[in-house]
This record gives sequence, C-alpha cells and structure tokens, in this order.
Amino acid sequence: MIHKSWKDSPTINTVTCTHTNASKFLVSNVLTVGQTYEVKNETEEFIFVIDNTGHIGGFYKEYFE
Repeated sequence: MIHKSWKDSPTINTVTCTHTNASKFLVSNVLTVGQTYEVKNETEEFIFVIDNTGHIGGFYKEYFE
C-alpha cells in the first residue's frame, strides 16, 4: 500500500494544468486551468498529483504540460 505514503513523499516535479475538458470524467471540480501541481508519482498513462481537494488524485497526462 505504497500509495498511502505518496502525499508525504518528495515531489518528483511540477506540472501545469492546461485544460479540464474531459469527455468521460468530471475533473473541473478538482483541477484548475493554469494552476501548478506537485507530481508525486507517474506512470505511462497517468500522473498522480495533490489536487484541489488536498488529496492524491490520478489523472490522464493529457490535462497537463
């Protein structure tokens, strides 16, 4: 259960949200366009960041630059 310690782990890098136009999911309530987020973990398809709720969230890379 390594994901429980991601919030306290060091930041890998930072990313900026470019859009919240999701076709399937509602992400506009947890991401803000233009805001910078701390990346805690990353896979080939997802980025795990601390979102606007203060919790770790996994999002597709297409929302960030």
